[in-house]
Amino acid sequence: MSHLSNSVKQATGLLSGEDLSLSSNVRELLELTHLRRRMDLSDLTPAEQASLVATACAQLQPSEEVVCERITRARQESRRFVAKFGIDPTGAEVHLGHAVPMLLLSRFERMGHLVVFIVGDGTARIGDPSGRSDERPRLSDEDIARNMATYQDQVSPFFDFSRAEFRHNGEWLDNVKLPALIEVASHIPLSMSLQREDFRHRLSAGEPLSLAELLYSVAMALDSVEVNCDLEVGGVDQYLNMQMCRKVMEICGQEPELVAAVPLIEGTDGTGAKMSKSRGNYVPLTAPPQEIFGKLMSVPDRLMGPYLQALSEWQPAEINAVTRRMSDGTLHPMDLKRVMAGEVTAALHGVDAAMKAREEFAAQFSQRRYGEVEDLPTVTDLSAQVLDVVKSLGFASSNGEARRTAEQNGLRIVFEPAGGGPQQQAAVSPEDIRSPLGDLISSKLPKGAGDYYLRAGRKLARILA
Repeated sequence: MSHLSNSVKQATGLLSGEDLSLSSNVRELLELTHLRRRMDLSDLTPAEQASLVATACAQLQPSEEVVCERITRARQESRRFVAKFGIDPTGAEVHLGHAVPMLLLSRFERMGHLVVFIVGDGTARIGDPSGRSDERPRLSDEDIARNMATYQDQVSPFFDFSRAEFRHNGEWLDNVKLPALIEVASHIPLSMSLQREDFRHRLSAGEPLSLAELLYSVAMALDSVEVNCDLEVGGVDQYLNMQMCRKVMEICGQEPELVAAVPLIEGTDGTGAKMSKSRGNYVPLTAPPQEIFGKLMSVPDRLMGPYLQALSEWQPAEINAVTRRMSDGTLHPMDLKRVMAGEVTAALHGVDAAMKAREEFAAQFSQRRYGEVEDLPTVTDLSAQVLDVVKSLGFASSNGEARRTAEQNGLRIVFEPAGGGPQQQAAVSPEDIRSPLGDLISSKLPKGAGDYYLRAGRKLARILA
């Protein structure tokens, strides 16, 4: 049994039967899974390595089988398999969205392959047009230097740079001669760039599209040529850029790289938009443990599974274990969310810091009396259906959203006794949401001196009963 298989077996046992509301069990789990982030994976066969890569990918080109074959061939040729990832220094902060491909890349390092982390100081001067509706503003050399000054430190939780390479693509792009660039470009049909949906939309809308933007993917492809890349890791938004890398490598007489495109994670605001600095729905890698934990606790329950898949070292058996417990009601969503937040916090700051952040979060939020919260919206009509109350408060935009909140155990009525006694809570089931609010209070909670509240996720309203 491999090191990884043994770890997964132990963690699955914890996740399948232990009480995950207990800090002792959570610490045991985090210590076990945190060890994986530095675990030697070289005992995996090429087929097992390819499978571990495939589980993290939204698209893997050409296939899992070809990844296995190429790893095997690199061994036979007594050379290191080369995996790369590139990031342009368009801002000073690296965030959790960037961590998704970096986590996959880190597995290659632990498998014993050569990892090349490339900061695109050269390509940043052009600006990546992927997914944009207009041309990205140009960055000055001073902007680029300032932005990338701490990149290696920021990504160090994922890599051991005594074994991995940290490169700047200005090393080679600054020295590309015009004849060489024209020679490469002469073999690339314009239609290949114009296949991009974002380019087509801009052209059809009469928006400008510069030649520099068309050349971005060609310049990025020269990174792959420079390191003679076997496999490139990137987000699915980079898929067409990585296709250009394959084309340019072929033009330059090299075997085209394989492409491992990982999912984009949704931002913490729950709007459906991807995590990005421009939207402010991101978590910086440099944020303190308490901030990371708190921001992750604020995400909608539906993002717990995708975040665990993308940002942790959990394997499918472990995801399946908690999914089953959520379905049969033996695992509360809030307990799983605390585990998820702890996993990510531990990845960046260690298990001790993650457990401390967990304790501080509980002290600040879980044990806070709602009566101390000022400026809460109020509910006065107890004859109204819970569904109508939730929508009128703006806690849900539709019947479907209200029902989903109830299905996730996120819709609750809370009673706080006068004098400081413990809170009592009653879940509002999907079947209950069309009942009058007053009837549910009478049937589910005790009468007495105290205050009642309606909670939907992290949103709260005071009920004037």
